[in-house]
Amino acid sequence: MKLLILDRDGVINQDSDAYIKSLDEWIPIPGSIEAIARLSQAGWTVAVATNQSGLARGYYPLSTLEAMHARLRALVADAGGEIGLIVHCPHGPDDGCACRKPKPGMLHTIATHYQADLAGVWFVGDSSGDLDAALAVGAQPVLVTTGKGCKTLSKSVPQGTLIFDDLAAVAGALIP
Repeated sequence: MKLLILDRDGVINQDSDAYIKSLDEWIPIPGSIEAIARLSQAGWTVAVATNQSGLARGYYPLSTLEAMHARLRALVADAGGEIGLIVHCPHGPDDGCACRKPKPGMLHTIATHYQADLAGVWFVGDSSGDLDAALAVGAQPVLVTTGKGCKTLSKSVPQGTLIFDDLAAVAGALIP
């Protein structure tokens, strides 16, 4: 199985320091939907692991998050592709859970679901938490400069991190 794991906010859709709290605020980054569809068509299983502390903070209900993910699935399907498992962490940063990135809980959930070894699997994110979660499971950290990616790049990133402009560039590297 060719497995690719993506962060959501800042990788697939635009991010906001004020959180993505409604379906209207969930806006795909140009080229991201098409990139996921191309990857899917090329035989990749694309999963998503996303921190969603806005749930714990009461900024939006689970039904809104589910509507965002339904739109993501519909847009990718309309482009001829498919999104695999989407897992989210609903906890706040001080809740002490095992799933909130940089902890690897969501990545373990994806590995268990697909009965996959995460060693070398690309995990694409825009934050140091994403990169640290990838390293925690032996995955390949991949940074895109969309979302918070440029800010993350201005700091130290783990040695061996692959860096791309956006998800479309990641797809271009993975599809011959």
